[in-house]
Amino acid sequence: MERNKQIQIGLLALLALLLIANLFGGGFKNWFKSENDKIRESAIASTSLNSNNLSAAEPTAMEGNIPGTNLNATVSNLPTTTIQYENEKYNFGVIDEGEIVKYTYKFKNTGSEPLIISNAKGSCGCTVPTWPKEPVPPGGSGELKVEFNSKGKPGPQSKRVTVTANTTPTETYLEIAGEVRAKEQPAAKGASAN
Repeated sequence: MERNKQIQIGLLALLALLLIANLFGGGFKNWFKSENDKIRESAIASTSLNSNNLSAAEPTAMEGNIPGTNLNATVSNLPTTTIQYENEKYNFGVIDEGEIVKYTYKFKNTGSEPLIISNAKGSCGCTVPTWPKEPVPPGGSGELKVEFNSKGKPGPQSKRVTVTANTTPTETYLEIAGEVRAKEQPAAKGASAN
């Protein structure tokens, strides 16, 4: 009988601790969340609750682009913010064919909502962007890296990267340009050098 009372008291104490933890911080799961997780969830929750065609339980935003989320809609469903690039155009000058140019475009979230970049796409397969997958808080800064592979691209080059985010406008554009000096072609068999 004494043993049963001890178990009951222990279970009641555990239950009381869980209730207190739930009241102060939303439960144990919130104790281990990063600030970025909290920003992302806040943006998603406000979107879900403000959308006429979505319930609070339905996911929103971008599928697969933010780690740890299962989101199906587009950034157009999120509250909008603004983005300001330090430099929207980069000229790499003259390079030899086959060289790879890397450039980092720096930007700032100049709005009042978390900035979420859902996609960045180069105008061709030779231009590959990499963008932050976590939300950038208001006033925060980030970097979008672009790699241009000049293999098979002799001559003047101008490539565009389209950045899709919860900004106004939804798409912004970056440019990487320059001149690619063609490789010297080996002389054809049987051709004579003059």
